[in-house]
Amino acid sequence: MSKIVIKAEGISKQYRLGMVGSGTVKDDLKRWWYNFKGKEDPFLKIGEANDRSSKGESDYVWSLRDIDFEIRQGESVGIIGRNGAGKSTLLKILSKVTQPSTGKIYTSGRIASLLEVGTGFHPEMTGRENIYLNGAILGMRKHEITRKFDEIVAFSGVERYIDTPVKRYSSGMYVRLAFAVAAHLESEILIVDEVLAVGDAEFQKKCLGKMNEVSKGEGRTILFVSHDMNAIEKLTQKSIVLENGLISYQGSTQLAIQDYISKNTKVISSNEWNNFQEAPGNEFARIKSVSITDCEGNLKYTFASSEKIKIDIEYYDFNEKYKNTAIVQVINEYENLLFSTNEFNSPEWDFKKQGKFINATSCIIPADFLNEGKYSINIAIGNYNPNMIHLKLDEVLTFRVLDEIDYKTGVKREFVGYWPGLIRPKLEWSIKSYNYAEKS
Repeated sequence: MSKIVIKAEGISKQYRLGMVGSGTVKDDLKRWWYNFKGKEDPFLKIGEANDRSSKGESDYVWSLRDIDFEIRQGESVGIIGRNGAGKSTLLKILSKVTQPSTGKIYTSGRIASLLEVGTGFHPEMTGRENIYLNGAILGMRKHEITRKFDEIVAFSGVERYIDTPVKRYSSGMYVRLAFAVAAHLESEILIVDEVLAVGDAEFQKKCLGKMNEVSKGEGRTILFVSHDMNAIEKLTQKSIVLENGLISYQGSTQLAIQDYISKNTKVISSNEWNNFQEAPGNEFARIKSVSITDCEGNLKYTFASSEKIKIDIEYYDFNEKYKNTAIVQVINEYENLLFSTNEFNSPEWDFKKQGKFINATSCIIPADFLNEGKYSINIAIGNYNPNMIHLKLDEVLTFRVLDEIDYKTGVKREFVGYWPGLIRPKLEWSIKSYNYAEKS
């Protein structure tokens, strides 16, 4: 078993809102006196959880509270959480940018941190000089940096500007060079905090490939913070979920993502606007109600994968010139658009009346089509010829699909009932068997 390279024991970090130190000379002296006597800091006995959505009563907040975990050499670990959950504070403590209020952190090996665009770069120095500066900060010799220099520049794609002061770089160029330095210099631990979002799609893909390479090929440890669940799932095997400064889950990345999404997804099985003036829309159309049910009309949030799912829409149609059509988009928990459909595809479209009506329309998602997971629905009203969208409601409904085996027994077998991928259609197959002698 590989050795432990990062170990956190009871890590907590407290801040006082709007203040440096304790806020007064009296409080600072009191803190110093308790420390001199070997007693616990008196201000650590007060404070509230770091919930940014509520006002709170105390000036002291815990950005992190009682964090414990171990990370082994060669592991890729994701850090997941909402804005303000404590992710960046944790990485700053691990990078020794700041000290914890309580607890201890043990690390083994050199740490390369990329906490924000241009971390550790001096704006007046050129890209070339900053590569050597970062290498020196990591404790590398000049000849070691020189050996990696050409590889770093090639990966960053900023060769033309390598002798230009980095203060003249765009944010994209900054992060390209900063990531190239962090990934190529010989550190045992690489910490990356969300900065890849600054780069373009091609560079993000390149960075993920490089992080996979240094983790699996070179045995280096990676801590990766991102709000992109696809990137977290591709790169990491383990993840830690933070919520209001506390660890709410740590374990496999797949289960961590499910934990995070389940706590940040609203349950919406129906929406209704009885007041016409408040109904969303305009002079062409307004939504009256939307709901998600089984085929017997029962409002539901959770469906078995073998069940049909029915989406009901009622809308006011004021378009006397063109036929309006209802449009449904299904989005998965990673915010990927799986598919869209509309009334225009229905055989009943040709018989639909045109003019001022209240239309009641439904679409059915077939059984054995959606994989296990959480989904949301966008609904729009528009018309074709000409193409025009009159209104759109994002995430107006949410629902969950569970594997048939989990749904009925709570037991998941190794393969049966599991389809990798975004959807799980039961397609038609033609199977024929022949006697061996007939085909030989």
